[in-house]
Amino acid sequence: MTTYNVTIFGIHLKISPIAFTLPIGKDGWDIYWYGIIIATGFLLAVLYGAKNAKRFNINFDKLLDVVLITTPVSILCARTYYVIFDGEKLSGVSDFFGFGSNSGFSGLAIYGGVIGAAVCGTLMCRCKKIKILDALDLAAVGFLIGQAVGRWGNFMNQEAYGSFTGSSFWGMESERTILEMGTGLVHPCFLYESIWCICGFFVLNHLSKKREFSGQISLYYCAWYGFGRAIIELMRTDSLMIGPIKVSFALSLLICLLAIAVLIMIKVKKSESEESLNYVEVFSDNTESTNETDNEDLKEDKNE
Repeated sequence: MTTYNVTIFGIHLKISPIAFTLPIGKDGWDIYWYGIIIATGFLLAVLYGAKNAKRFNINFDKLLDVVLITTPVSILCARTYYVIFDGEKLSGVSDFFGFGSNSGFSGLAIYGGVIGAAVCGTLMCRCKKIKILDALDLAAVGFLIGQAVGRWGNFMNQEAYGSFTGSSFWGMESERTILEMGTGLVHPCFLYESIWCICGFFVLNHLSKKREFSGQISLYYCAWYGFGRAIIELMRTDSLMIGPIKVSFALSLLICLLAIAVLIMIKVKKSESEESLNYVEVFSDNTESTNETDNEDLKEDKNE
């Protein structure tokens, strides 16, 4: 069983990416902490959805049907995204699914999962007659729970870390980082993203109670997560690449800027609409006031 000697925050730990092994097959079937932690994050997100669906004007029973279909599709999309941009060489379909290996299904990318969930979820919402933007708003807050918890799966695998930090207290070092980077403390990027997502959850959960329009929270999610992920991605050393470009950095920045642009456009349009309504109301009040004055003048003329 693989184990790593890890030092983080000055604390020395010994961790294994494998939680336990099932007695299946010749060598058994390894169950990884990564999968357990991801599943835990997913469950917490679903529980959040169950508790808050009504507040987002959504029937949770219908939404659960959407989740049951969307989840496996998003996992396949996460795997596909990773294979495409990592340049992983596959000898066949069995390699894609991890058949024949006791490590099973591995090599996933969160953006592939999020994109797959958004597309498939949208189609399923249409089928179940759920308001898509309301569903996306609820899912956005849930995503942050899942991502905050799920990143600790990267810690158990000793991945998603960054460049050297120097002598920073929050740096991390393990046998794997030494092997790949050399001796020295590296940025625990998994931790940065986990903290960013936890903060985002509290912020978006609070803002969701004051929603001004459907789709607002999902736009906030894109701006929040996109900004944080873009900054963190600059520090990572294991990014998926297209030539010299970090795929997740470019995508994160694009998503963040597009979300901010849409939010600004909606804000401007709303302000213009309110100004227009205010003008009509003022004009209407003046007209009524003028008419009342004219009527009084006419009455005075008749009396005279």
